[in-house]
This record gives sequence, C-alpha cells and structure tokens, in this order.
Amino acid sequence: MRVRRLHLQMMSCSQLFTAVDVSQVTAKTAFLFILPQYNVSVPTADGELVQYHYGLKDLVTILFYIFIAIILHAVVQEYALDKINRRLHLSKVKHSKFNESGQLVAFHLTSVIWCLYVVVTGHGANGQNFGIPLCGSFLGKLMEGYISNPRSLWENYPHVYLPYQVKFFYLCQLAYWLHALPELYFQKVRKEEIPRQLRCITLYLLHITGAYLLNLTRLGLILLLLQYLAEFFFHMARLVYFTDENNEKLFNVWAVVFVVTRLFTLTLYILVIGFGLPRVESQALDPERGNFFSFLFNNILFRMSVLLLVCLFQASVMWRFIHFQLRRWREYWHEQSSRKRAAAAAGTKQQTKLLKRDS
Repeated sequence: MRVRRLHLQMMSCSQLFTAVDVSQVTAKTAFLFILPQYNVSVPTADGELVQYHYGLKDLVTILFYIFIAIILHAVVQEYALDKINRRLHLSKVKHSKFNESGQLVAFHLTSVIWCLYVVVTGHGANGQNFGIPLCGSFLGKLMEGYISNPRSLWENYPHVYLPYQVKFFYLCQLAYWLHALPELYFQKVRKEEIPRQLRCITLYLLHITGAYLLNLTRLGLILLLLQYLAEFFFHMARLVYFTDENNEKLFNVWAVVFVVTRLFTLTLYILVIGFGLPRVESQALDPERGNFFSFLFNNILFRMSVLLLVCLFQASVMWRFIHFQLRRWREYWHEQSSRKRAAAAAGTKQQTKLLKRDS
C-alpha cells in the first residue's frame, strides 16, 4: 500500500510539473501576441530603464491587435451607429458615410487622447522626458515643451530605443489601419468609394511605418497628433450635418483647425529636415544603429529636394481644401438665392391673387 501511495504521489507530482511546463510555454506564446517584444535595459544616471526596439516579432503582435480592432469595430457599429441609423432613416449613400465618419470619430478621439498622453509622459532613450515638463496645465505643458525644447525632435537621433507606451501606440496604429482593409469587404463599401479609402489607408500606413522603421517616432507622434485632430473635427462635422442638414458650424471650426494644423505640419518638416537632422552628431550611414539617412541631409541639394516635395504635397492638400471650401460656399449661396427667388415668386403670386379678388 505504501509503495502504491508513493507511486501515486510521484505520478501526481509529474503531472503537476508537466502542467506547469505547459502553462509556461503557453504564457510565453501569449505574451508574444499581447505584449511588445525586443525589450532592452538601457543604463541611465538613475539606474536602468527598460526600452524597446523593433523586429520581425512585431508582426505577430500587430496580427493579434488587428483581430482586436475588428471586434471593437463591430461593437461600435452594433451598439452605437446602427441604433442611431434606425432613428435617422438615412439613404444608402448617407448611411455608408455616416458609418465611416462614426467609426473614424471614435478612433481619432481615442488616438488624440492617447497621443497626447504619450507625448506628455513619454521618455527618450536617455530616460529624459522628451516632451513636456510636468508643471502647469495640460495644454500649457504641451506648448511649453515644444517651444522651449524643439531640439528634442532630432536630438540623439536615431531614436532606436522606445518607451513601452510609444512602441505600443505605433503597433496599435498599424493594426488599426491594416484592419481597415478587410473592413472594406465586411462593411460592403461601394465600389466608387473603395479607391478613395484605399488611398487614405495607404498614406497612413506609409507615414506610420516610415516613422517607426526609420526611427523618427518623435516627429511621427506630433504629425499624427496634428492630423488626427483635424480629421476628428471633419468627421464630427459630417455626423452633425447628417443629423441636421442646416447645422454646418462645425465645418467652419474644422476649416480653421485644418489650416492651423497644416501650417504647424509644414513648419515642423522645415525645422526637422532643414535645420535639425543636418546638425546631428552621427552623420555616417550605420544601419546597425538605426541611422539610415541622416548623412544625406548634409547634401544641400538632397535637403532642398525633400523640402520641395514636402511643400508641393502640402500645397496640393491645401488646394483641394480651398477647392472644397469654394464648392461649399457656392452651393450655399446658390441655395440662398434659390430660396429668395422662391420667396419672391410666392410673394408675386399672393399679390396677383389679391388683385384678382379685388377686381
């Protein structure tokens, strides 16, 4: 009996150790999907700081969060947008645009708040706050940090090592815009709308991937913040317009925000490309350290060519914006003039009726 009990105890212990080993393996696999990889301990004056860099394992994490984004997309659609659509009784065209703007309002609002938080609390590779000194109001901290220390956008380039929150933000951004591709099929987007949405998704993916792989994450964060802020007001104005077609005040707010963000974006490009990167200490090509192209900015011709391309792109964006505003104003004045003509015609008809009665 003692031998049998001992045998049973040994069997139970072996099963326990096997279960522990399996749980450890599954936990490691789960962490590969859920958490950012490639963590490195960077020595600082206060001790050690855990930082991250990128690699191929990031693709697994991005794949996991693509499925999370699809689930969240369906939740917002089912529990918010569909209920509002049933009350508004919109046409098919407006129904599709309402769903698109509703999803993007939720995403842009979340991204703006998250990006502001990352900028305020983010730390550079040396453990120093690269964004804002933590004093005063939130917006005061934000403006004070950028005005007092604009060098933080290019100082210590390349920014190979990222804080956890910065890397996680970029991974989630890539996952969202990649999830937008299958959503074109799931949402049954009209064929004439697909090229426009594909172009938008491609531009976002190129910008975010370029900033992430070329170690320009600080500049990319600020540019994304400015872009998402303007896009939030635009899609919010569309939602308000679909609920009440006479309410177009938010479009005027969006126009002001759009012009201001374009000016800030162009200024940042000129500041970083024209003045910042050419003054970086390490100007040699060193892919192992993540320095891919700062040496090119010593060449004035290359630097001016890049700035010219940036200015032309921003000019094309502003031209489309001006064209859109002119068309809006033309339609508005045409509608006002038609209403005046209709009111005048109704007045003349009333006068003729009165004359006939008098006669």
